[in-house]
Amino acid sequence: MVNRDQGNQTSVTEFILLGFNNISELQTLLFLLFLVIYIVTMAGNILIVMVVMADQHLHTPMYFFLGNLSCFEICYTSTILPRMLASLLTGDRTISIRNCFLQYYFFAFLVLAECYLLSVMSYDQYLAICKALRYAALMNGNVCAMLAAASWVSGFLASTIITSLISQFIFCGPNEIDHFFCDFNPIIKLSCSDTHLAELAILILASIFTQLPFLTLKSYVYIILSILRIPSTTGRQKAFSTCSSHLIVVTIFYGTIIIVYLLPKTNTLKALNKVFSVFYTVLTPLVNPLIYSLRNREVKKALQKAVNTFVFSQDLR
Repeated sequence: MVNRDQGNQTSVTEFILLGFNNISELQTLLFLLFLVIYIVTMAGNILIVMVVMADQHLHTPMYFFLGNLSCFEICYTSTILPRMLASLLTGDRTISIRNCFLQYYFFAFLVLAECYLLSVMSYDQYLAICKALRYAALMNGNVCAMLAAASWVSGFLASTIITSLISQFIFCGPNEIDHFFCDFNPIIKLSCSDTHLAELAILILASIFTQLPFLTLKSYVYIILSILRIPSTTGRQKAFSTCSSHLIVVTIFYGTIIIVYLLPKTNTLKALNKVFSVFYTVLTPLVNPLIYSLRNREVKKALQKAVNTFVFSQDLR
């Protein structure tokens, strides 16, 4: 849809999210698949938050950050999947420019905040293993709260800057976004305005936030070196099990983001862009609760305790 301005100039008022229209015969199957993923993702992450809040044994820095991570997953899954599900169900792929910017704002806010939080969580693992004797003093309640707040604030500020810049763009040409959600690169390709300032801002912010995966990698290098110095096999296995869950999550999340945003756009990567985007927007929030609950003994105990309490309360009735 367009509004006609002065002369022959037109202004686009809505975009068309093409999504997975190249496999139109599978729209119903994709709807059912993403619906199940959304339900499981929401249930799993909400359960993690509730268990961490309810069980006193999980009131530690690691699980405090895990609760924040699940909050991020709940929010940004809800930023993307409901809109995608509605499109797959109704066939209506249009989205107003305002709602597109709004979706991008919350998506960027939450993803950037999660990048920061994952780096914080790796630093927490580093202190727990490499600085075990000083861990309680270094990672006290105030420090945890400040680090978690910093992740929320950093995402908010970065997203506000980027979205305020792209909201000034004028769109007067094609209005089809070859993606299943509103992202920065597809949006600026459709702009008739000068995008240099926005691209410079995203470059500066990217140069800052791309340091986080390398800081995380550095933390894990120190962690692995420390673990290898542990004399007993049991001690090494216990230390590895402590950080393995987080390492899996970090690898999936950072790995796919680097592929989508940082690697050169070859024809093969362009074709697989949506697939890799599904990994960090849809699959990572899905597997996080599964990884942390199935691979973490303390979370499994807390879940079992919650289930037993629920069953016991039902029996009393």
